[in-house]
Amino acid sequence: MNATFLGAVFAFLAVALGAFGAHALRSRLDPQMLSVFETGVRYQFLHTLALLVTGRRGGEAPRPGADWAASLFTVGILLFSGSLYGLALSGVPAWGAVTPFGGACFLAGWLVLAWSSWRR
Repeated sequence: MNATFLGAVFAFLAVALGAFGAHALRSRLDPQMLSVFETGVRYQFLHTLALLVTGRRGGEAPRPGADWAASLFTVGILLFSGSLYGLALSGVPAWGAVTPFGGACFLAGWLVLAWSSWRR
């Protein structure tokens, strides 16, 4: 799927989830779980911007490294931020076991992007 499209969708969701957290959840979650939710939003937004950058090609030749990085950022958002949302909203600690896999995808995405940029 197109990284720019996914970036736009994830950006929309990050803004909507951020507003939801600030307005609807502030009185419903304890401060620690609200902080967990906000961390999910922050990392989603940061990696959404990375998706938008990797999706911008213009007149350039295909960049397989950027495509791999975009895929890793996408999976990272789903696993990292998604698990934090699940943890904050459900209180089920098992969601926290998923978070490091998303973090590993973020790290791998940045390494792939750096490596592919350095190779060019």
